[in-house]
Amino acid sequence: MAEGKANDHGSALNKALSVLELITAQSQAIGLPDLTAKLGLPRQTVHRILIQLEEQGLIIRDASRDRFYVGPKLTRLAINALFSENHNLPTRVILRELVDSIQESCNIGVLDGMDFVYLDRIEADWTLRVHSEAGHHVPAYCTSGGKLLLAYLPEKMRNTLIPLKSLKKYTATTITDGARLEAELKRIHKRGYATNDQEFTSGIVGVALPILDPSGRAIAAIACHAPVARMSLADLKAHIPKIRASAEALGRYWG
Repeated sequence: MAEGKANDHGSALNKALSVLELITAQSQAIGLPDLTAKLGLPRQTVHRILIQLEEQGLIIRDASRDRFYVGPKLTRLAINALFSENHNLPTRVILRELVDSIQESCNIGVLDGMDFVYLDRIEADWTLRVHSEAGHHVPAYCTSGGKLLLAYLPEKMRNTLIPLKSLKKYTATTITDGARLEAELKRIHKRGYATNDQEFTSGIVGVALPILDPSGRAIAAIACHAPVARMSLADLKAHIPKIRASAEALGRYWG
C-alpha cells in the first residue's frame, strides 16, 4: 500500500514538473489547450496541476486570456538555486581556468529585468581592477554580458522590456537611443558575441559570449573585462575562442 502511494506521488510530481518545464520553455504565456496537447496528458489532469501550481505561486494565470506564465516563487527558486553554494557545480573551476588563461577578471551572469546580475565572478590578480561580487547588479544595456542576453531575447519581449528602462548616459560611448540599441543588439545576435567599449565605466572594456542550452537558448552569459591601460578591446576580442570554449563547457554541464 505504501509503495503504491509512493508511486502515485512520484507520478504526480513528474507530471507537475513536466508542466513547469513546458511553461518555463515558452517565450510567452501558454493556455490549457496547448499544454494538454504538448504534454499528451488528460485535460482534467493538467487543469488540476495548474491550479495547484498557481496556489503555490509557482505560476500566474492571466485571467483575461486564461493563459499561464512563470510566477514569482518559481523565479526566486531559480535565482536562489543559481546563487546557492549548496551544490557541486564545476562553474567556478571553469571560470578560474579562464581567468588564469586570460589574466583578466571574468564573470557569469543572467538578466534580471534590464539589469545584468553576476552569478559568479573571479577577479584577476592585478592591483588595477574593478571590484564587484556575486549578486551585484549592473545595467544590461551598457555592459557586454547584459547586451548579449538582451540580444538573445525574443524580439517581442525585448521591445516590451527596453522602453521600460531609462537609458542613462554613463560615459561618452553609452548608447542611450532605443533605435541605436536595437540595431546594436541585432548585430550582437548575428555575430554571436557582445562587446563593451567603455560604455558603463570609462577605461573598462569587455567581451561576452552566450551560455546556450541544447535548444540554442541563451541561459546565461560569460564575460571578461579589463582596463584599457592593460588591454585594448581588440586584445580582449582575440581571447574570444577561449571564452567560447568556457561557455560551451558550461552549456554542456547545465544542459
